[in-house]
Amino acid sequence: MKKEIELLAPGGDVDSIKAAILAGANAVYCGLDRFNARSQAKNIGLKELNGILRLAHKNNCEVFLTLNIIIVEKEIPALIELLNKLAKTSLDGIIIQDLGVFYLISKYFPSLNIHASTQMTTHNEGQIKFLSKLNATRVNLSRELNINEITALTSAAHKHNILTEVFVHGSNCISFSGLCYMSSVTGGNSGNRGQCSQPCRDEYLTTAEGKNFPLNIKDNSAFSDISVLVDAGVDSVKIEGRIKKYHYVYTVVETWRKQLQSFYVQQKLTGDNSNLRNVFNRDFSNSFLQGDVSRDIFIDSPRDNSAIHRAKVKFGAEVKFNAEAKWDKNLSIAKQELYAIKTDIIMNVQERIGQLSIEKAPLAISLSGKEGERLNVSVNTPETSFIVLSDSTLVNVDTNKSNSGSIDNELILKRFKPLNDSEYFIEKLDLDGFQSDLFIPYKELTLIKNKILFELNGRKEVVSHVDVPHLKKQDDKKITPSLSLLISSKEDLHLCDETSADIYFQLPNHFKNKLRQFVELFTNNKRLIPWFPAVLIGENYSAAVEFLQQVQPERIVTNNTGIAYAAYEKDISWIAGPYMNLVNSYSLLCLKEKFNCDGAFISNEINKSQIKIIKKPDNFKLTYSISHPIVLMTTIACMFHQVSGCKKNIVDDKCIQRCEKSSSITNLKDVSYFIDKEKGGYHTVYNETNFLNTDIVNDIPDIFSSFFIDLRDIKTNTQIDIDKAKIIKLFEEHLRGGSDSINALKQNIYPSTSTQYRKGI
Repeated sequence: MKKEIELLAPGGDVDSIKAAILAGANAVYCGLDRFNARSQAKNIGLKELNGILRLAHKNNCEVFLTLNIIIVEKEIPALIELLNKLAKTSLDGIIIQDLGVFYLISKYFPSLNIHASTQMTTHNEGQIKFLSKLNATRVNLSRELNINEITALTSAAHKHNILTEVFVHGSNCISFSGLCYMSSVTGGNSGNRGQCSQPCRDEYLTTAEGKNFPLNIKDNSAFSDISVLVDAGVDSVKIEGRIKKYHYVYTVVETWRKQLQSFYVQQKLTGDNSNLRNVFNRDFSNSFLQGDVSRDIFIDSPRDNSAIHRAKVKFGAEVKFNAEAKWDKNLSIAKQELYAIKTDIIMNVQERIGQLSIEKAPLAISLSGKEGERLNVSVNTPETSFIVLSDSTLVNVDTNKSNSGSIDNELILKRFKPLNDSEYFIEKLDLDGFQSDLFIPYKELTLIKNKILFELNGRKEVVSHVDVPHLKKQDDKKITPSLSLLISSKEDLHLCDETSADIYFQLPNHFKNKLRQFVELFTNNKRLIPWFPAVLIGENYSAAVEFLQQVQPERIVTNNTGIAYAAYEKDISWIAGPYMNLVNSYSLLCLKEKFNCDGAFISNEINKSQIKIIKKPDNFKLTYSISHPIVLMTTIACMFHQVSGCKKNIVDDKCIQRCEKSSSITNLKDVSYFIDKEKGGYHTVYNETNFLNTDIVNDIPDIFSSFFIDLRDIKTNTQIDIDKAKIIKLFEEHLRGGSDSINALKQNIYPSTSTQYRKGI
């Protein structure tokens, strides 16, 4: 019999956590009011956490805490203080994204189990190895993977003692998680900070294909795919929904629990997902899991589809609107029925969760002992009792040379105060059986307190407070920054003769069938430095590793941690690209110490003040992109199905490698976004205007070794009125301090924006 798969449920607030436990979740993931990727959820407070842990563990349910955002430098002290508190709890795991947090936990808080968030975009074997070196114990795999890819990665993960999770139900992002900057760029609400305003769900002007919500996709549901997930060896199936209410959580978790029980007990699946359709959904699709990414993955409405589906099933007709734009009769009936169903669910669940308490458990502590004997401390909880003895014996206070006072209630309550910060609180303290005027060294009381915590905390060793050493800012040294640039076309190879700048050449997401051509390109053009994309799945990752083996480049830039690991293994100098989301000193230290990284791009999401306080490691070079088309999102889905039309119904390997198109969409505020699909690449949505920041060169001197410009031919509303060679010369002049170059750049690259540099995250 195979090990039963874990059912992992969302908990956006206390009631939802209780609902998940009642419905049969094996584990629940929840966030505090800081540092988590669902800031819109109510979340829980630190004071509530221990009570939640007690309730969950009492019901054989684990608790994972989400700290899955990128952490800016000024937040590091507060984060370290929080980690010190969490290390003293019985938490079962912490879900994280930021490489600096990986570094801090793995080095200073090893008792905390590290779970890699879906924001890590984990989709190839090299990334599994990368996470293993960071002591991750579990990884949530990218949602875009099909079952064969999940099977291969799960096998690789298990070889490195890492468990795998797969999202199986709930809202789906159209973009690869961790690589979506749309909310950040357009509204200042970063998805990598848990503030996503979901502009992908917005209404747009009607496209040529007649769509008003061209970025909106159906909800994920792998309800009928449990058997293949079990066969794949997946350890946990995860339900999305930390913004959803408790009745939603209960309904979905209970339905999935029954499906799992049916599979394990009766070896069959129920096809009845009607309960899932009774609560919020945007219709369902398992296209990613099945490897069938077609136009059917989209739905032209972001709103609840439950009533529409019910009306269609019940009345067998399309739902229509009357002339006054009111719901038609069939839909009104369906809505009334659903309202009654949801009311029953809410009342039932509300009554049951009201019977669950997250109050801490009371402790009754009694002390006994006589002079010359060891101190006897008896501890009683609602579930158990135990005795703890001191190591040394009690002495009379009059013979104590330290002049310390005798043991009394006040002293014990003071020394045992940390017990109140656990899942328990001291309700009763009894010293009636204790001889007065006796003394024991204070360190003995601390040891007793730790022994009590050890027993109360599931026999988990008590963790001492960790003082993480402060990173020192390097002495200011004069840095003369150089220019680096990115191209992706052979037509731009002539630029190698026009400049001494570092020239990066972008490799596509899919190049397994063109490996020989790219090996030849770089072999014949030694000036070119390989630039690896953020997403390299399956055979394309293998092709990228083979490329490194054959070309043996002196240096690379990679946005993919799997390629970073391969470069580290092969002792190839590597630079972390701009889509690794690096925003703090510890993330840089992580890359340098763990993976021998030589340098990194600082994320364009952060502002001037957030950049200035970053402390770079010794002998580590920083790069900042000062001119580029702004990536808003990258998706495996075909955007042309919704926008301009596409003859093919499904996205397959051939169309990814051969298709080369562009289009645009415009929202109701008359802001346009540009869709670009290059040969071998995924569909990418770009901002209306390019990023141009000439100020940083003088604002923050002697930090960056290189400033970067993206010269790829990406169509946006930004007009560039001079050729690329002249653009390079203007930027080089600007870096040398040329006073006229700034105006010339702004006049020839327009319109542009540098809002991120001003606002930050």
